[in-house]
Amino acid sequence: MKTRYFSYLELESAGKLLQAAELVAFPTETVFGLGANALNAAAVKKIFVAKGRPSDNPLIVHVADFEQLSMIARDVPPVANLLMQRFWPGPLTIVLPKQPEVSEHVCAGLDTVAVRIPNHSIALELIRHAGFPLAAPSANRSGRPSATTWQAVAEDLDGLIAGLVCGEPTQFGLESTVVDAIANPPRILRPGGVSLEQLQEVCPEIEPYAPCATSSHENAVNSPGLKYRHYKPTARVIVVSAATTDSEFALAIEATSAVDYVGISTPRNPARYRSILICSNVSEYAAKLFDFFRKADLSHVDVVCCEAVDDMGIGVALLDRLRRASQ
Repeated sequence: MKTRYFSYLELESAGKLLQAAELVAFPTETVFGLGANALNAAAVKKIFVAKGRPSDNPLIVHVADFEQLSMIARDVPPVANLLMQRFWPGPLTIVLPKQPEVSEHVCAGLDTVAVRIPNHSIALELIRHAGFPLAAPSANRSGRPSATTWQAVAEDLDGLIAGLVCGEPTQFGLESTVVDAIANPPRILRPGGVSLEQLQEVCPEIEPYAPCATSSHENAVNSPGLKYRHYKPTARVIVVSAATTDSEFALAIEATSAVDYVGISTPRNPARYRSILICSNVSEYAAKLFDFFRKADLSHVDVVCCEAVDDMGIGVALLDRLRRASQ
């Protein structure tokens, strides 16, 4: 298959590919997504084939407005409405009861659907041109670091998808926060672009993210990012902190290893590293992490050392991605 590349001025053409049940990757404010008609089972199946994604890993549906939401979800709880009013459009995904028309492949056979309105003009216009909600996981091969640039999408999926809408690098660099709004009390299933502290302003009783936890009302996992290998470069990832001693570092890394470093503080013994990226704050660190992983792989680095951050705000999501990448 030859992948067509579109600019933001060619979204009508990209929408026609989606209407033909093809896959089109596109930018959002979090990471690039790989879109297909959420109401077309044949189109959705192509996502799993292109990504090499397990079929029991649910997808997030992106809608352009609340009218499209009604095509996807039903019986929206009052707390979900409050969260939508505060954080949509934006990097918050909410798990809701699904409409019967939603492909079972979107929801991994469950009766719930994860949905959000992205805060990105290209994504919203593409969805409107398509005319239906888009099931859209991250646009990368399954298990690889999520794509935060169109070049990263091309690296993984060129020749496997029909279209790719090019755009600027994504703003957040990490995926959306996922909240189970059906559970009582609601709970965070995946940390992301909206922090626990922000959510508590609207829903004080919300349960914080607990690694490896599943939804309280389903035996199966109803959010992406909770099962299987995720976010890993080919290089080995080691999370280091100020408490990591030189001897512990030496034990973890062979003397001949090519090592890269990313963080917000200058590491000890900087001459030990092939490449160093110092970010000005945690938000910049989060935005650049996956791209740094991919550049390390292109340089055939053996190890990537990542600085640990405080477990608060966007740091919760960043630590989650670092933990998963290092497993």
